[in-house]
Amino acid sequence: MLMGPLPKRKMSRSRRNNRRSHDHLTPMHLVVCDECNNYKPAHQVCPHCGTYRGREVVAMDKEE
Repeated sequence: MLMGPLPKRKMSRSRRNNRRSHDHLTPMHLVVCDECNNYKPAHQVCPHCGTYRGREVVAMDKEE
């Protein structure tokens, strides 16, 4: 019976954690929309009012 590749030595907790230190998620960069004052992702169309850089890009229903 053949075995697949296995680690030759046990990896210590500190080495394992040092390897995993870059695996975290980065938080989204949110900015305030100039038109509706809601938070939106930077450099993207506002999902609430449909504007980007002062222009209405996506036609949205105004329910205010």
